[in-house]
Amino acid sequence: MRIQILGTGCPKCEKLAEAAKAAADDLGIAYDLEKVTDITKIMAMGVMMTPALVVDGQVKAAGKVPDADAIKAMLQP
Repeated sequence: MRIQILGTGCPKCEKLAEAAKAAADDLGIAYDLEKVTDITKIMAMGVMMTPALVVDGQVKAAGKVPDADAIKAMLQP
C-alpha cells in the first residue's frame, strides 16, 4: 500500500503523517509512506487544501486531520 501525505510540512501535516503511520501499523498493513511537499504535485492531484491523505493514488481526506478510527477505515480495502 502506498500512503502519501500532501502538505508543506506544517504541524498538521506532521500530525497526519504520524496518525497514518500509527493506523497502518495498528492494522498490520505493509506500506510505503511518502511526504509530498511540492505544491505543483499537490495541485496536480486535485488537492487545494492541505494536509491531505492519499491512499494508492486516491485522495481520502483533504484540509483536515481525521481521527485514528477514520484513518483506519480509509486504509482498509
